[in-house]
Amino acid sequence: MTHPTLMPQTEILRTEALAKRYRRRWALHDCTLSVPEGAVVGLVGPNGAGKSTLLQLIVGLLTPTSGSVRVLGGVPDEVMRSGRVGFVAQDAPTYAGLTVAEHLGLGAGLNPHRWDAAAAAERIDRLGLPLKQRAGALSGGQRAQLALTIALAKRPDLLVLDEPVASLDPLARRAFLDETAAAATATGTAVVLSTHLVADLAHICTHVVVLAGGRVRLASAIADICSSPADLDRIVLAELAAAHTEGGPA
Repeated sequence: MTHPTLMPQTEILRTEALAKRYRRRWALHDCTLSVPEGAVVGLVGPNGAGKSTLLQLIVGLLTPTSGSVRVLGGVPDEVMRSGRVGFVAQDAPTYAGLTVAEHLGLGAGLNPHRWDAAAAAERIDRLGLPLKQRAGALSGGQRAQLALTIALAKRPDLLVLDEPVASLDPLARRAFLDETAAAATATGTAVVLSTHLVADLAHICTHVVVLAGGRVRLASAIADICSSPADLDRIVLAELAAAHTEGGPA
């Protein structure tokens, strides 16, 4: 199994033998990763691979069974409270009864020291999201963009995305990924993006982590393992096939 380590420059995220067990089932096992500053990391794997568990450990929504996770040099839940991490969950959470403008006001109130009101307003205007429209009346793509706008307006050092566009059509998905890549490039924000589509990796990511059966199968800078999207697709699929053959953790 190919398993190079993500080599740290300035580390923004590190896990050491990180594991999470639910009763008798290991959702994540022996996960060791290092993510450098400014990286856009694609976390890829099939449903049930442990992707959401890993991301929830990173943002402090879950507590490890064993091992450790450090985010921006600190403990995840404490770093989350500081506003230095932006998180968009799988269902692109918004409040159906609140307008776009009220979402921005809520974001500003919850992040008074880091909130970039001008950037949020400019992005909402550029995307054509009506300020008076309630989130419940927006399309799935618009809700995802609203959630991303709020996360970016916090001016995070790390942006964590848990398949927020999994249910979107191809055009809306590509628009979301393009916006994410542009924002990361402009601000230097590191991104960890969970997906089950290898095409997402080649489109915006600088690094790849393949997770299967709760274990890390591959962790590398993409440029270190391939020179084309087709090669990346082949490598990732080979790792997933090998994991399927070997079976998950005991």
